Amino acid sequence: MNSSSWLWRTIGISSVLATLLLLAGFLYAVKDVIAPASGNPWVSTPDGSLSNAAPTTSAKEYNIVSLGDSLAKGTGDDTGQGFVRRAVTELQKVQKLPVKLVNNLGVNGMTTKGLLPTLNEEGVQYVLRNANVILLSIGGNDLFQGAQNVQTGKALPTYKELSSEVEKASLRLKQIVDKIHEINPAAQLVYVGLYNPFNDLKEMRIPGNQAVAEWNLRASEILNTYENGRVVSTFDIFTGNTKKYLADDHFHPNDEGYQYIAERIVQGLR
Repeated sequence: MNSSSWLWRTIGISSVLATLLLLAGFLYAVKDVIAPASGNPWVSTPDGSLSNAAPTTSAKEYNIVSLGDSLAKGTGDDTGQGFVRRAVTELQKVQKLPVKLVNNLGVNGMTTKGLLPTLNEEGVQYVLRNANVILLSIGGNDLFQGAQNVQTGKALPTYKELSSEVEKASLRLKQIVDKIHEINPAAQLVYVGLYNPFNDLKEMRIPGNQAVAEWNLRASEILNTYENGRVVSTFDIFTGNTKKYLADDHFHPNDEGYQYIAERIVQGLR
């Protein structure tokens, strides 16, 4: 009799516990439907499996360095931004990603001959290694070193003289590009192509355009040897628009000219 009583008592307790457990599950399900949780702790991984880790964003950060001549520095821009800071601003608008200007190493009057030895300086190499985008502007002073003759009235360079300079300076450009790639092979190297600032002068229109076209072709061949190299074209921006997009010195871009170059750079980085 005692054994039978104990058995029925055990069965009764188990039934009550099972009922309570089912009731709790029912109430939890109702709560989840009426007031679902604000977040899902389970996220799908790229391979389709599930993980209880929080979702992460693979954010890319642009660390930009500019290198080269007065265009890299931004000479002629009344705001002082040049194409470098304008490119940073435009990139922030388009990409919505962290963008930082690490350093601007642009120097007025810099030539390919002057830039080459600076790439061996420890400080310059340190800056370049900390960038993943390197903006390079060089060659304009090599090609148009007689630009001051426009103001003095002296004889302007002939196509033969310009072409000879293209030949010599493009060899140095290749050394520059090779050295930059050696210092930082992972960075995107963006070279800003040349334009003819004297396109509106009859004596310099044809020889200047021919020399610039020759230079830009050489630059493209050099940059294209590297996967991360690219050339931004500027020739068409200023052709027929020198009065509109050049500064008063008839050589450097003005605010609008630099803005167009910056937009081209950003398009190339997408």
